[in-house]
Amino acid sequence: MPFTRALVHWKLRSRRLELGKRTLVMGVVNITPDSFSDGGNFLEPDAAVRRGLELIEQGADLIDLGAESTRPGAIAGDGNTAQVSAEEEQRRLLPVIEGILKARTEAVISVDTYKASTAKATLSVGAEIVNDVSGFAWDRDMAMVCADAKCGVVLMHTRGLPDEWRGQQKLAADDLMGAVCGGLSQSMQKAIEAGVAGESIVLDPGYGFGKKFDENYVLLARQAELLEIGRPLLAGVSRKSFLGHTLSDLFGGKQAPVEARETASIAALVAAILHGASIVRVHDVRPAVEAARIADAVLLNASTLREA
Repeated sequence: MPFTRALVHWKLRSRRLELGKRTLVMGVVNITPDSFSDGGNFLEPDAAVRRGLELIEQGADLIDLGAESTRPGAIAGDGNTAQVSAEEEQRRLLPVIEGILKARTEAVISVDTYKASTAKATLSVGAEIVNDVSGFAWDRDMAMVCADAKCGVVLMHTRGLPDEWRGQQKLAADDLMGAVCGGLSQSMQKAIEAGVAGESIVLDPGYGFGKKFDENYVLLARQAELLEIGRPLLAGVSRKSFLGHTLSDLFGGKQAPVEARETASIAALVAAILHGASIVRVHDVRPAVEAARIADAVLLNASTLREA
């Protein structure tokens, strides 16, 4: 079947971004000591600002800042047991947002948080997007904060909690596509009922977030089905553990280490674009920008773009 991306304008807090004609690349900066990919590298504000500006120079269209790891085991209990307090999260994020925007006023900044108070604080100093891995499920005030700010939102599908993801057998063996489609639809309905504009919403299938290793490939192969919900898709496959698991036979039966997953990340990124993603979230920007250009050329020449 042909894969299609709608041509739409994503409404953010102070501007609009065109989606669908060209894949947008979201560069990740983790302001944490313990993220699975680059924990500790950019914990200091100056280092994080430099990294953000470097990613913009490499071609990133958006910068996604996170100050709390959501790797397996990072958050326990009912989702309210945070490893990093809202105060600490904001202490890490605010100077980085301010530093990037001081140097590049046109920068589009997304904040990766599930805490309403952090979302409110970061939006007040210039963030344009709230990227909530819980899809507005872990903080009941988040939807209202985003509605009041009229910001862009990324709603991600998550099954279970990070403390459950280490044991793959604990994950429910439900209808994967039904669960993802249903969960994203529920998150979007919650957002709209709170007053978030539909044109402000982008959906994320949540690769690696409560999915068994092989389920991520099912999701990737059938990702275009999620376009039926009616909103653009963001795919975050960069350096994920399911890629390392697939490469294990090349590494003596052990998962490929994070630093050895870049080629696999590019392969998954291209698949995600060809299956309908309008935005890709990555750690290594320049190769992603180049790969996205090729995937976009394939889509363009297949004449799969359509007006929304």
